[in-house]
Amino acid sequence: MQPQRKTLGLATVLGSYILWGLLPGFWTLLAPVNSVYILAQRILWSLVFMAVYMLVTGSLGQIAAAFRDRRVLRQSFLCGILITLNWGIYIYAVNSGHVLDASMGYFIEPVLVALIGLLFFKEKPSRAEKLTFCCALAGILYLLVRTGRPPLLALAVATPFALYGAVKKDLALSPQASLTMETLLMLPFSLAFSAWWTARLGGSGAVMGGASFWLLPACGMVTSIPLLLFNVGVKEIPYYFTGILMYINPTLQFLMGLLYFHEEMNVDRLIAFAIIWVGIVLTLAEKITVIRREKAAL
Repeated sequence: MQPQRKTLGLATVLGSYILWGLLPGFWTLLAPVNSVYILAQRILWSLVFMAVYMLVTGSLGQIAAAFRDRRVLRQSFLCGILITLNWGIYIYAVNSGHVLDASMGYFIEPVLVALIGLLFFKEKPSRAEKLTFCCALAGILYLLVRTGRPPLLALAVATPFALYGAVKKDLALSPQASLTMETLLMLPFSLAFSAWWTARLGGSGAVMGGASFWLLPACGMVTSIPLLLFNVGVKEIPYYFTGILMYINPTLQFLMGLLYFHEEMNVDRLIAFAIIWVGIVLTLAEKITVIRREKAAL
């Protein structure tokens, strides 16, 4: 793997996680709107954004080719289901006042990513990365022992996205075409629910009134940009390393839940957070050192 491509992968995945970490602030602006309707509109407007992007870049031919490949079509449909589940559960968590639970889900997700990378991609983590995984597990187990109940909402957020990234790893499509295909294949479900919900409330004015008129279309941009960055980067760096970088996302969400949404904080959450970040710092320091050495050797 060329150092330049590895650096690009690192930068794009890092950027996607930072943007995702800040998204709770956007979704709460739509809190009065039904969560499933927000999800349906998110799919619709993401497709609009990506269709324009593909048209401008002259890449629409990739979509036609994807429909002729049954394996790519099946993988794209599976990716669409998984990312839709992740989006929907996450929106529900944020708009029902569970930002900290959502952030814990994204703390758990890298552990699932690591297991997938080891078991299915035969990836071999370094010593520092192994310590990171151990710290993550220790933090999660600490919370489980202290609270006495499984983090069901957190697991529901984590699992679809971990599986989504694994399927994307082996998908023979460009990041742009892949994201377009996923939203396109989910479009019939999006339109069906949007039509039913709009009719149920008595017309589009009842759903799209006020700020929602502008914020729902903006879902396409705030969804597609970070996901596009992630899709570019996930093919360029080891899958388990995307899991390690993933901790940036829940850390930002954690801080937003604490400082912006003023959700309840307790000592147990803080201790688990500190345990996990000890491991993250070890691996980030190691990776920065390796990338600098590779650049110096050129």
